[in-house]
Amino acid sequence: MKLTIKYFGLLAELTQCNEEEIEFSGANVSDLKDVLFQKYEALKIKDFQVAQNNELTTNKTTVTATEIALLPPFAGG
Repeated sequence: MKLTIKYFGLLAELTQCNEEEIEFSGANVSDLKDVLFQKYEALKIKDFQVAQNNELTTNKTTVTATEIALLPPFAGG
């Protein structure tokens, strides 16, 4: 499956891109993170959330959307 990954904030700076397409043959968010960690080792030490269909996911969430957003921590106030 082809996924569009969108990076925001510090994650866009870290990966040096705002958006990219990748081939993904895994099943869940944990599998997706493994693929991204192989490509961008620095992501391993960063805290971020993964969203699909405008909803935050967990590592066990099945990847069903073709557009995924990686969101850095954000503070409210």
